Amino acid sequence: MINVGMYYNVKAGHEAEFEKIFTSVVETLKKAGVGIRDAKLYREVGKSEYLIYTEWDSIDVFKAFIQSKAFSDTTSYGNSIIEGRPRHRVFADVKEKQ
Repeated sequence: MINVGMYYNVKAGHEAEFEKIFTSVVETLKKAGVGIRDAKLYREVGKSEYLIYTEWDSIDVFKAFIQSKAFSDTTSYGNSIIEGRPRHRVFADVKEKQ
């Protein structure tokens, strides 16, 4: 299992849209059974900075997702409501690295 933190700065006025897209994407991924276990969305109080914290079956499952057309389509659209470049961080279980 791995956890991935994805950090986004959302353009002012697009927060509700970002949150709605997050909910839709997570529901779709869970129904598709692609290896996502859970996802949570956190917002910094008083700001438009978000953290999407996800849990995946493995690093390979996550890599397959970020190389998928669905991910590409979502991020292409997201570029219109995101400021700057998103940052990602993978938190891998020690067993996962072996």
